[in-house]
Amino acid sequence: MSPQAHQPLVMLPCAKKMRSKPSLELVFEAEESPLLRFAYGLLGRRELAEEIVQDAFLKLHQHWAEVEIPRAWLFRCVRNLALNQLRKNKREVSDDTAAETFPAKGENPDAELGRLEAVGMVQMLVAEMETRDREMVTLKYFHDLKYQEIAQRLNMSTGNVGYRLHHLLKQLADRLRQAGIDGGPILP
Repeated sequence: MSPQAHQPLVMLPCAKKMRSKPSLELVFEAEESPLLRFAYGLLGRRELAEEIVQDAFLKLHQHWAEVEIPRAWLFRCVRNLALNQLRKNKREVSDDTAAETFPAKGENPDAELGRLEAVGMVQMLVAEMETRDREMVTLKYFHDLKYQEIAQRLNMSTGNVGYRLHHLLKQLADRLRQAGIDGGPILP
């Protein structure tokens, strides 16, 4: 047998089908940072995000034999743990602070968590983009620059900026749908 025959296959985030499951160590190396960004997007606190991700990996270790797709399992686990944390915090917060921290009484906490999940996923997907693509999206949607201003900053034609942004947004929407996040409003 060749030496390559004994090497495990590495799970790529965009891989549609794997032949074998990667090691727990490889999953940790590949998924820790995206999971931290996702958890931070849901919770808004770095310490809590780290704790949630650590708990998710501990649970993955406990259920390793049963888990077929570790990445999807971890993201769902982090989402569920974050939801539990938000519910726990809501019960612990006094009425005075609750108005500042949580949605108004008429709003659904599950809807708010769904919105936070979508925001976290968008942040994660944008962070995974190539540098130039990430810059374009950031300049357009976070700094509200016009195509012409983006073109000047990135030394591109205005038409190329519009073309690239159109395709980047389409890819982003497709990846959000694949993650189970459908087109509802992300902003409150």
